[in-house]
Amino acid sequence: MATPLTADRFVAALRAEGVRVIEHRSWRTHNRDHKGAWGPLHGVMIHHTVTRGSAASVQLCYDGHAALPGPLCHGVIDKDGTVHLVGHGRANHAGLGDDDVLRAVVAESALPSPGENNTDGNARFYGFECVNLGDGADPWPAAQLDAIERASAALCRAHGWTAPSVIGHKEWTNSKIDPRGFTMASMRARIAKRLASPPSGSRPAPTPPSPAPAPKPVFEPFPGAQYFVSRPTSALITAMGRRLVAEGCSAYTEGPGPRWTDADRRSYAKWQRKLGYAGPDADGIPGRVSWDALKVPRTTRRDRP
Repeated sequence: MATPLTADRFVAALRAEGVRVIEHRSWRTHNRDHKGAWGPLHGVMIHHTVTRGSAASVQLCYDGHAALPGPLCHGVIDKDGTVHLVGHGRANHAGLGDDDVLRAVVAESALPSPGENNTDGNARFYGFECVNLGDGADPWPAAQLDAIERASAALCRAHGWTAPSVIGHKEWTNSKIDPRGFTMASMRARIAKRLASPPSGSRPAPTPPSPAPAPKPVFEPFPGAQYFVSRPTSALITAMGRRLVAEGCSAYTEGPGPRWTDADRRSYAKWQRKLGYAGPDADGIPGRVSWDALKVPRTTRRDRP
């Protein structure tokens, strides 16, 4: 149990561990403290963003979206290992999780499998969002994994915690899959090894980015409710279904696939109810607000009749 670090001490701890830090806008006073407590804190939680690109990911995590206001974490860890600070205080990152998991984190013991969502994690954890699509194929560069290790170790060192105080979102609740693409057990082993030595201010230099065309929009814009009523066949439907599965809102017995089916509608209705909609507002036909909150990755639609 610990009192949250001040903004100055937070930055100092990261830099002492060799983390490259960028302070984004008014991050020091950007928080959700008016909605509830932040602290006492017990650990660090790691997430993936389901986005591409540093700028878009940082903007999303700072501002949030219609269904979930920002900040969505305290720091965004991009592919080259830079940590962009976007909030200090309560942030919408952890949500509800299992009180048995929290007790294990406090005790720094082995984690049970999460089975209940009965405890406010936003009040109890620092949160880092890592830029990754979370599809199991998007790579995790060495510099990014190194930054996750260093940032987590920095906060553990500042509070006198050990590596078991660092968990993944999927270890907090059974409704999430992040981070996907590396194991938290391997990350905790790295953090434990780092904490066994004094803090190191040196770190690998980032790999220069290769030239790239202008970035395309990260998420699919809302195509209109009538689009789904027409029962389309499109890669967009597959991408939507995969996001519903990732959010724990699947009613699929197989798929998802490219043709809009009743399984898609039932799955989307689960997503609407998860956002708090009820009755005719949770009919399974996407609306703009719920669609924007789902964050469907950009696709090549190629609609077919």
